[in-house]
Amino acid sequence: MQPANRHLACLATVAFLFFRGGEFLLKTRKRLGDLLVEGGLLTAKQLETALAVQRKLNEPLGKVLIKLDYATEQDIVEALAFQLGVSHVRLADLAVCREIAAIIPQALAERYQVIAVGKTGKKLILAMTDPTNFYALDDVRMISGCDIEPVIALEREIVAAVNEIYGVQEPVEKAAGKINGRGGSDMTELEAVSDAPVVHVINALISQAVKERASDIHIEPQYQVLRIRYRIDGVLRETALLPAHTQPPIVSRLKLISDMDIAEKRLPQDGRIKFQEAGREIDLRVSTLPTIFGEKVVLRILDKTAVILDIDKLGFSAANIDAFSNLFSQSHGLILITGPTGSGKTTTLYSTLTVLNTTDKNIITVEDPVEYRLAGINQVQVNAKAGLTFASGLRSILRQDPDIIMVGEIRDNQTAAIAVRAALTGHLVLSTLHTNDAAGAISRLVDMGIEPYLAASSVLGVVAQRLVRVICPDCKQRYTPLPGSPEQLFMAEASPGPAALFRGAGCAACGGSGYRGRMAIHEVMPVTPAVRSLINQHASGDELAAAACAGGMASIKQDAISKVSAGLTTLEEVMRVAYSTIWQRPFNVDQPLR
Repeated sequence: MQPANRHLACLATVAFLFFRGGEFLLKTRKRLGDLLVEGGLLTAKQLETALAVQRKLNEPLGKVLIKLDYATEQDIVEALAFQLGVSHVRLADLAVCREIAAIIPQALAERYQVIAVGKTGKKLILAMTDPTNFYALDDVRMISGCDIEPVIALEREIVAAVNEIYGVQEPVEKAAGKINGRGGSDMTELEAVSDAPVVHVINALISQAVKERASDIHIEPQYQVLRIRYRIDGVLRETALLPAHTQPPIVSRLKLISDMDIAEKRLPQDGRIKFQEAGREIDLRVSTLPTIFGEKVVLRILDKTAVILDIDKLGFSAANIDAFSNLFSQSHGLILITGPTGSGKTTTLYSTLTVLNTTDKNIITVEDPVEYRLAGINQVQVNAKAGLTFASGLRSILRQDPDIIMVGEIRDNQTAAIAVRAALTGHLVLSTLHTNDAAGAISRLVDMGIEPYLAASSVLGVVAQRLVRVICPDCKQRYTPLPGSPEQLFMAEASPGPAALFRGAGCAACGGSGYRGRMAIHEVMPVTPAVRSLINQHASGDELAAAACAGGMASIKQDAISKVSAGLTTLEEVMRVAYSTIWQRPFNVDQPLR
């Protein structure tokens, strides 16, 4: 469209917004900030500060208010709806028709953050984050050939609906259909990696995974198909099924861009990829594994913008954050974070280092791998081939005048011994172990050859944690467990009296799962004099746990139940994540919580 014509079209859009059915709208439109102040959602001082920040960032006032935590997205949307005279819709309450949504191409929906939610004759109802975006209205009108009625919706709801409606299956299937179908044995490596549809398939898979907050992409060859699954909030979801003949070129392309040996198909390999998505750089760790149907590939997504490094947002209860803060406020000693793989231990360590990172502290880490780069902190990458292990790296760190040391993981006796020695010689040492509960970490150190008296003297405390999914706020509903149901019996034991619980019904925002995002459940065990005495007496993990609970420690079960009672997660989710490893016994409501 020529600039002049586009300008006229935009003027027409303005006219449409101001007139609807001969009725003049927005005649006395107030500014967004004034509306929020009049509604008591914002103070005049906050508005003045926000306007000053807006002038520097050159962003819409609504986004600035959200960044400053002066207003929620819901507040902004409701104020804009009133300000512009348009309807406010909750996409979670709508059954968006795929055929109507498909009127708008996916690229356009993603660019402008819009989705078509209804159609009456020649009128298309368009959910938007910004109904004043005249270019978006103009482009949608031109492509659809319809008159546009804008309505306003939350940005996260629109993004979720676009992801669900358009998804990755259709574009990937179209690109996969263009991939040469002769199979791996007849296809040269050059053809496999230079085929443009292969590039498009991989880019689409990674891009969609980042949008859906996936932590991993699984590319799995099966008997007759290539299965694609995303791990979202700790649970694998099937995303697409591709023809089996697409596996060799896709795997070869991934090997090429992650600096692997394309010709080697019999041995596992590891590599890394840097990927650009929406103007930000995403790191991916790539791992291949030979299977009977071909090589399986897993891509671990490391999105720096998605990681939470604010310790107050990790799910610690008030009592647990106080106990943990008392531990890492000490000048020396060993703090251990325990839990299974994928329980958020590294995030907790990074968040703790962010609190401790001041100009007067020399902080050094040794990690395998370095997942996220932290400004102002000296991070060392383990390189076993070159002889740089956790133990050798830790020895060298001790000669670098450190104040605080972070060891990614204590895996052997040598690393454990050096970490304990460092803690006893005036350094604050933070590290991780794989144990089921906090008390088990002490037993693990002793099993590694650390004398009980050294463990008792060096360890300040242990934090055990798991990650549980959070109930989706857009489809969260209250319910009362049926009398005699496992939920009712269990909750009656945890907190006597009638208990109302919450669950997610499933909506576009959460992909129908009822959950969106994760939080941690914790068990913080300080090594008190009573616990220290038991360690010196070679006490078992159960005895240490009992002493810690007697001293006021809330077990990880109790922390989980408190979050269920608060409506943050579900009992089903707690059972899924923590039951087999923490309770380690069949479900029995007659047994009290520890």
